[in-house]
Amino acid sequence: MRAVVQRVTKSSVTVDGMLTGKSGHGLMVLIGVADGDTEQDAAYIADKITGLRIFEDEAGKMNRCVIDVGGEILAVSQFTLLGDARKGKRPSFTTAAPPEEAKALYQTVIERMKERGIHVEEGVFQAEMLVEIHNDGPVTILLDSQKNF
Repeated sequence: MRAVVQRVTKSSVTVDGMLTGKSGHGLMVLIGVADGDTEQDAAYIADKITGLRIFEDEAGKMNRCVIDVGGEILAVSQFTLLGDARKGKRPSFTTAAPPEEAKALYQTVIERMKERGIHVEEGVFQAEMLVEIHNDGPVTILLDSQKNF
């Protein structure tokens, strides 16, 4: 499982011109599920996202997590995070999980983040979405449950 985590001042997602999710100060998270991912991968990603210390403390050091700052999370499923472009110019998505498996594990990540008391909104699984991201910093962190990077 992979995630792109961005510290944001605000973010939103719309589908067919309708707002489906938004966040204020907090995190915008893109989540991709790989074939073979398990509940442990979902737990790892949720724990990493909610515990990432990428918000500044009083001394200006990145030392606080989204929970510490009372931030929100906007989560969006994105199978293209599993794209492999090492050969040629057209990415291959063969390592992405089938939609029904991906949706269940994506929802597990969402539920685990909500269990920590964080306000989480989301996009629409498998929909064509327009995502607006106001990256703060910019701060962008890549996560991979298999620790490939």
